[in-house]
Amino acid sequence: MAIWLRRSRNLAHYLKAEKGFWKVPNQTRLSPCFFNPEISSSATLTGENCGNPPSFLGNSPTLFGSRRFESIKAGREELDLEDENGGHQNQAMDFPGGRISFTSEMRFVSESPRERIPCYRVLDDNGHPIMHSNFVEVSKEEALKMYTSMVTLETMDTILYEAQRQGRISFYVTSIGEEAINIATAAALTPHDVVLPQYREPGVLLWRGFTLQEFANQCLGNKADYGKGRQMPIHYGSNKHNYFTVSSPIATQIPQAVGAAYSLKMDRKDACVVTYFGDGGTSEGDFHAGLNFAAVMEAPVVFICRNNGWAISTPVSQQFRSDGVVVKGKAYGIRSIRVDGNDALAVYSATRTAREMAITEQKPILIEALTYRVGHHSTSDDSTKYRLVDEIEHWKTARNPIARFRKWVNGTGWWSDEDESELRANVRKQLLQAIQVAEKAEKPPISDLFTDVYESLPSNLCEQEELLRESIKRHPQDYPSDVPT
Repeated sequence: MAIWLRRSRNLAHYLKAEKGFWKVPNQTRLSPCFFNPEISSSATLTGENCGNPPSFLGNSPTLFGSRRFESIKAGREELDLEDENGGHQNQAMDFPGGRISFTSEMRFVSESPRERIPCYRVLDDNGHPIMHSNFVEVSKEEALKMYTSMVTLETMDTILYEAQRQGRISFYVTSIGEEAINIATAAALTPHDVVLPQYREPGVLLWRGFTLQEFANQCLGNKADYGKGRQMPIHYGSNKHNYFTVSSPIATQIPQAVGAAYSLKMDRKDACVVTYFGDGGTSEGDFHAGLNFAAVMEAPVVFICRNNGWAISTPVSQQFRSDGVVVKGKAYGIRSIRVDGNDALAVYSATRTAREMAITEQKPILIEALTYRVGHHSTSDDSTKYRLVDEIEHWKTARNPIARFRKWVNGTGWWSDEDESELRANVRKQLLQAIQVAEKAEKPPISDLFTDVYESLPSNLCEQEELLRESIKRHPQDYPSDVPT
């Protein structure tokens, strides 16, 4: 470093004395050995392959003994004319990643922007389209399916949450307040797009055709459950619907989604991967590794962050100091947008556009959807212990995504109060019946605890199964009587 500084001073002194301090006629350039992309990766930067250096620089091996690899594209440093303010912003050099300008002003990049990134929306809080708003049109059929799916999701959450409180299922997580993100993103995708969810996206499955009976079967862990009762409730999964099984560890699905997207790219598939996560997930290393991985490999993946303000009991103010999540995309070189997550039309438009970009341009996109978790984090949580009831009530009423979208479909003449009453009654009836059927269904046998991993059970698992069966015989009162042994 000391040698480089001395050489730099000598260089500046020479140019100032001989050329009038950076005023170089016809953009005189330094020797092409400086970051020259044409030099072979195996070549040593010496006078032999890049011309003789000026005598005032000497023959320092520190300067001219470095090596350049082909994967790094760098170019010449150019010395341009001095600007009217005495600055040198026009001076630039080619460097890995693009051209970089020089400046004589020592200026640190601010830790926060002067203005926050704006939030894209189409409908105001009263469901009226904002003047001159730019959005993707939806048909009557699609709009009504979006609305009825949002109502169905809300109803399912309410009833299954109550079922857990009654002791009929062991655990539940709701999506109350986030229905627009669930349904509108799903509507903007195609069935061929692969989804890697967190645990608050059952609406994506609902949109793709997962029935209320299938939801009930999973939550009650009966024999018809595709996971054979081995997963916690709400940890859904469906090969048929290209929906990876929910995994509880936070953010692990993000780098997995990038790998899956890169696979689609290699196979030249006309599809993308979409992965969901919350604001708390951005504090995990997997989030940062996943975004960087996607940007470098140019994987067709859409990252959707549900920024609902809370990571269980931790507010976003204690999660990060940046302007939310959208700016993190730019840091990794990913095109990003912030959208009103309670505006179904805005979410649909942003996701539809992001999907097209990801596939046609073969690159990742980040969507930050601002919303609010109206419900508790899960049935194991009481959110009134760490946030105000008035705050919850405000978002539940004034900022309700279902109510806002209903006002819009009502305004178009596509929906009525009679339609609303009939829909809610039918969904409630269907779900209660589905729960009753799921409760009566046979449970998976004990042997299913040990299958689907090895083709032939290893000795240690055989021993565990034998010990379990012996324990059930000795203490039958401690085990469910409806589980076949």
